[in-house]
Amino acid sequence: MTSRNTPKPPQHAPSPDTFDHARFKESMRIVHDLGGEKGGPISLEERKSEPWELYTYAICECLSWRGVWTNVEKLRRATDLGDKYLAVPYSGRWLLAAARALVDKEHITLTELNDKIEEVKKRHAQKSPR
Repeated sequence: MTSRNTPKPPQHAPSPDTFDHARFKESMRIVHDLGGEKGGPISLEERKSEPWELYTYAICECLSWRGVWTNVEKLRRATDLGDKYLAVPYSGRWLLAAARALVDKEHITLTELNDKIEEVKKRHAQKSPR
């Protein structure tokens, strides 16, 4: 039974018979979602965190306490790094997310961030023996 008020689908809409479910499912998959995929064994080893990793954690917590971002936003920014997600270590994702949040919310400018990065690189190069 159909009603005269039932809207008809647009002519350009795919019919259920031609919709590519596999293509849609793949397009909805995000880079870190590996559920159901084959993979090797996970190495569960204890390791000591590097100082920069601990500092990164503290920075992210302080940003939350100061209201720069919420926990949900922090998680979203860390997982929304595109192809960089798998290219950097776990704490590196948080560091990139924090930098983006600070620049996006205009707490610092991109120029200020780049200048500070260069300053730290120079300071590190002077301390490191080569």
